Amino acid sequence: MKARYRIVGISLLVGMLVFIRYFEARIFYDPLLEFYHSDYLKDTTPNFETLELLLNVFYRFFLNSIISLAIIYVAFLDKSILKFSFLLYAILFVIAFPVLMFLIFTIENHNFLALFYVRRFFIHPIFVIILLPAFYYYRLNIRQRNKFKSFPHES
Repeated sequence: MKARYRIVGISLLVGMLVFIRYFEARIFYDPLLEFYHSDYLKDTTPNFETLELLLNVFYRFFLNSIISLAIIYVAFLDKSILKFSFLLYAILFVIAFPVLMFLIFTIENHNFLALFYVRRFFIHPIFVIILLPAFYYYRLNIRQRNKFKSFPHES
């Protein structure tokens, strides 16, 4: 795939992430959005439907993950990187979603920030921002190693 098509593809996918973020209040049920935009340290937690909130956080994570994995694939065109990224997203979900559930079920004044940051991993595509430069650096190192291997050795 030519570089310009990849750039256009990545731009469209990033646009989809921006769309999700811009319309988050209309698309997803999340009373914690308004709560964290206010002076939440002095406020009490809003009433919310726990199951609906968890399902919407999962749905948003799923959408962000699919788009993020597509960005990674278009950027590198490498199925092994895509599979590894999928595995990392799955591990993140398996580890962090129970933590999120625990924090939501036990929300109190002292764990507002913990809930905020764990929830943030699910509702924002932070992981792709970490993975893209990591895979770029990985590929760069492989290319440099292969370049040095191709030099003739002097005997």
